[in-house]
Amino acid sequence: MPEFLHHHPDSLADYVAVALRDHVTAHGMAALAVSGGTTPVKFFEKLSEIPLPWEKINVTLVDDRWVGAESPRSNAKLVKDHLLQNHAAAAKFLPLVTSTATPDEALNEIEIALKKLPLPFAAVVLGLGTDGHTASFFPGGDHLTEALEGKHLITAMHAQAAGEPRITLTLPVLLAATFLAIHFEGEVKKHVFLTALREGPVEELPIRAILRARPDVKIFWKK
Repeated sequence: MPEFLHHHPDSLADYVAVALRDHVTAHGMAALAVSGGTTPVKFFEKLSEIPLPWEKINVTLVDDRWVGAESPRSNAKLVKDHLLQNHAAAAKFLPLVTSTATPDEALNEIEIALKKLPLPFAAVVLGLGTDGHTASFFPGGDHLTEALEGKHLITAMHAQAAGEPRITLTLPVLLAATFLAIHFEGEVKKHVFLTALREGPVEELPIRAILRARPDVKIFWKK
């Protein structure tokens, strides 16, 4: 069973900072992929205050809703407002959402941009939904198979539970990260997480794809 680590956002920020610093030292550049929602705000703010060689670090998103850059539901806006501040303002940021009407129309453009990042990611921080989704791997999602097989770095995703159309990194690029964490809060999500550790199909609780492939994933949970 994966170890539950300290839930304080300082702890997660410290782990990510070490991974980024080590990757820059070893390779000259590093890339970080983060998730949206309300859970990571304090983690973002703490990480932004850590002095790192941010000018050598690329930041992007694990997934995003296909909404305008100023929408309160935009993960890119969340990152700009809370992570790309203080020391981290020097980082390079690659949003996943473009000006096209749908994510499906932008896949090739974004794939090309992602391939220019210094992959594999030094660090990836995932979230967890109450339905067992992580990234935009939603149960019943129309491109869930493509997301899990990962023939490309990204795919579009449409699902009833998702609301807006989404764009998401695919499973293999997430699994390739040097440091991989799942960050979530609350007893309900803890129950979902513990259920996902049991036998059952990945399609029912897609977080299982991460847990089964990366038993070293770090779990950051707050009650």
